[in-house]
Amino acid sequence: MKLNELSTPNFILNLDALENNLKVVQDLCNKNNKQLWPMTKTHKSTKLAKMQIEYGAKGLLVGTIDEAESFVNEGVEGITFPYPISNIANIKRAIELTKKARIILSFDNIDAAKTWNDELIKQNITLEYFILINSGLNRLGVKPEEVVSLAKELKQFNNLKLMGISTHPGHVYGVMSAEEVSPISKQEIEVMSKAKKLLIENGFDVAFVATGSTPTFFDVVDNEVFNILRPGNYPFYDNIQLSLDICKEEDCSLTALGTIISRPSKNLFIVDVGSKCLGLDKGAHGSALITGFGKVKGHENLNVIGLSEEVGKIEIVGDTDLKVGDKIEIIPNHSCSCANMTSYVVGYRGDEVVEIIDIDVRGNSKKPVL
Repeated sequence: MKLNELSTPNFILNLDALENNLKVVQDLCNKNNKQLWPMTKTHKSTKLAKMQIEYGAKGLLVGTIDEAESFVNEGVEGITFPYPISNIANIKRAIELTKKARIILSFDNIDAAKTWNDELIKQNITLEYFILINSGLNRLGVKPEEVVSLAKELKQFNNLKLMGISTHPGHVYGVMSAEEVSPISKQEIEVMSKAKKLLIENGFDVAFVATGSTPTFFDVVDNEVFNILRPGNYPFYDNIQLSLDICKEEDCSLTALGTIISRPSKNLFIVDVGSKCLGLDKGAHGSALITGFGKVKGHENLNVIGLSEEVGKIEIVGDTDLKVGDKIEIIPNHSCSCANMTSYVVGYRGDEVVEIIDIDVRGNSKKPVL
């Protein structure tokens, strides 16, 4: 089947671009002697997760317990949870995974750690964990000057073993210009260096220092303080990454394919791609660099100015040869949330459809057994 023969709307995935993105990031990690543990909430696909492992990733950073179970069942041997887990049902599910894989936890508080330790004692299991460091996002994690105090408190739990510290500099997505990415990367390095230094000075072994964000990845990949990198968005990229000059348009592998269904005025197209495909997302942390609801690939004179649930409004600036019935590709603002809108993506090379890839880990929780 030819790409142009697909019904619309449809999510399509340029496999050549995808594979190049995976290779570039993995090669940089290999060159700089870093372990790559990519965040999988971007794609939520067992197929794509296995591709990342095949390219050389040492393990996966997961967004949910569902992701962890799905990937372990597909043979992935290393899983890290980036957030504290305190729900007993989720803890029991995660403990079950230790029979098949290395499971690494993350903590920024005593209460969740105690709950875990109590359950691990029952199973006679010891698990590794990261202490979460707040490098500026002000969401999870402790400040560097608080890390020693927390580490000392966590030391009481004999079934938990400290393996290092980790952070997510997600506030990079709130910068006002591409030039402001570098200072965030510098802050990331300084904060984690300080936290590591304080722990070592107080007798703690810090075997691993982990960080992860696609925008800062390229700044920090060669920095000696880090030995684990955990970017997520890089397989797909998106309009936010474009706005930060992290990638080029041809690197954006995931797009929404749509058909122009109306031209109600000289300066307006209506396309059959709406908010149920693209979402109303301008970045998880409110990117000031995004003005519309996606970028029309290859057409700088078209702006996605509005979305209803099933259709979108595209402003025409100047002249265009496009007409009703023509297909266009829209690069989403935030590919992570868009991939979660569909059960599959259509993989293609050139203009040829070659495979269907399931987005098969979209649920927020396993269905309860009644």
